[in-house]
Amino acid sequence: MRPPATAKAHHHYGLAWLLAALSALGPFSTDTYLPSMPELSTVFGVPLTLVQQTLTAYMVPFAVMTLWQGAISDALGRRRVTLVMLLVFTVASLGCMVAWRIEVLIAFRALQGMSAGAGMVIGRAVVRDLLDGAEARRLMARVAVVFAIAPAAGPVLGGWLHVWFGWRSVFAFLLLYAFALWGWCWRRLPETLPPEQRQPLRVGVLLRSYRQVGGSAPFVALVLSVTLNFSAMFLYIISAPMFIMTHLGLTETDFLWLFGPITGGLLIGTWLSGRLAHTLSNHRTVLLAYGFMLAAALGNVGLHFLRPPAVPWSVVPLVVYVIGSSLAMPSLTLMALDLFPRQRGMASSCQGFVQSGGNAIVTALVAPWLWGSVRTMALGQLVLLGGGMLAYGLYWRIRRSGGASPDGDEHAVGVERLRPKKS
Repeated sequence: MRPPATAKAHHHYGLAWLLAALSALGPFSTDTYLPSMPELSTVFGVPLTLVQQTLTAYMVPFAVMTLWQGAISDALGRRRVTLVMLLVFTVASLGCMVAWRIEVLIAFRALQGMSAGAGMVIGRAVVRDLLDGAEARRLMARVAVVFAIAPAAGPVLGGWLHVWFGWRSVFAFLLLYAFALWGWCWRRLPETLPPEQRQPLRVGVLLRSYRQVGGSAPFVALVLSVTLNFSAMFLYIISAPMFIMTHLGLTETDFLWLFGPITGGLLIGTWLSGRLAHTLSNHRTVLLAYGFMLAAALGNVGLHFLRPPAVPWSVVPLVVYVIGSSLAMPSLTLMALDLFPRQRGMASSCQGFVQSGGNAIVTALVAPWLWGSVRTMALGQLVLLGGGMLAYGLYWRIRRSGGASPDGDEHAVGVERLRPKKS
């Protein structure tokens, strides 16, 4: 049996950075190349609408594969699957970098999407394999902050790479990043799922397990809560060019007016989550986080109905919202994974599928519909948050009606019973 979690907190500090870097791979590969899209249209001689299909070609396989990567790691182990997926992503990035036709770029973007989500999905399962309770929440918080920062930092980094070296340099960066991650994982990523705890990789067993996970109302409610909370922030990340240059009247070099404060808010929220892990239960932490998010969303609506958009005031509510969102995410994620202690990889896969699907919907449908006005964007954020609050309220009601604590903390006790005793 592994040593107690509290005795291993310092040991896992370095692992937190590795898992955070793995989780950032998906967001980086989603939007780092967005500033290069106009040039890709010119270089390949195709309409911009066709270039945009490279994003769709990436996001659809990404969402589909997140359903399977965790389940495969439940059967074959976390380390092996992570290393293979990183090699696939490295090859796909090389193909994107040397693409000579738009069709080739679309094909290799699809291969990137098939492999990019493994770090995010398997990383969450690794955290829960290793730690319980407050220590798991603290480690999850460190991972979550990088996952949330990456979508904001990606376009800024990609824009500068494009200006300095051209569009191929963006995919060269992704290639080098993935290859460096592979080497880091080879040296430092432990196998956290012992053979005796692995699940058989049989289609019938998998389908029954998916029905069990997908048919769990508490799990679905928690995952929808996480997804909608994040989507309310992701709306502004995807709409950043319109929000910054059209509504705020800034230039292409002023994106830090949005992404700088958002990054600060994420760091504050994650720090709070770690600090409160030993003093507040998951349920109370989530309630506190929703207080931040609701105040911010209401303030955002009121501000933009009373005055025109301007910096810094139009950014302040977003910072407060991000503090609440990053405070809630580690607790909600752990509560969802603890519902299925023997199938955490599969549960993480299902959560990743819903989240990536939500991001795809925001990117393709919600953001273009709302970004024409700061008022509609603020109202859209409030509606998405309202959906997240309703989903969490449903989870709380289900748990209470079943006579269980809404924290789900009793699952940690059940997990301990499943682990082999120290010999």
